[in-house]
Amino acid sequence: MIYDYTVTTGKGEQLNLADFKGKVIMVVNTATGCGFTPQYAPIEQMYKDYHDKGLEILDIPCNQFGGQAPGTDEEIHEFCTIHFNTTFPQMKKADVNGENELPLYTYLKSQKGFEGFDDHQYKDLLEKMFAQADPEWDKKPDIKWNFTKFIIDREGNVVARFEPTADMAKVEACVTALL
Repeated sequence: MIYDYTVTTGKGEQLNLADFKGKVIMVVNTATGCGFTPQYAPIEQMYKDYHDKGLEILDIPCNQFGGQAPGTDEEIHEFCTIHFNTTFPQMKKADVNGENELPLYTYLKSQKGFEGFDDHQYKDLLEKMFAQADPEWDKKPDIKWNFTKFIIDREGNVVARFEPTADMAKVEACVTALL
């Protein structure tokens, strides 16, 4: 269950997800130098609009995709607050795939695998890049790129996975339906 996991905040403190029982949670792996980085703005807007209604956001910076999250946790936090005025909690930079992946991500991927990219300007580019690296890429639950979002309902169930190509309005509609 999601409440069995902990993550480390950008300040090095342990955050127990059991503290979020009864909340809707969005877990998102982010990067400051990505084509999807502008998604920080609608994510922050959702946090402002719905935090008081029970939405929590866990921003987990990840440098596994094109090295697009360079820098220290402090530098990443500074970038986000300066450029996007983010106020939602930011975790310590971590891996979301591979032998050093956060156990939380092992769980999330076991609950909601990859189901394909939505129509988007980067869809063909991403699919081509992954297919060249691994012909079976689309059958694996791995996180494919930055700004993959998992939505957890108030009972702790992983109810949705949105790839970075998903329209943020779809993500918001999912969140608001659960609040």
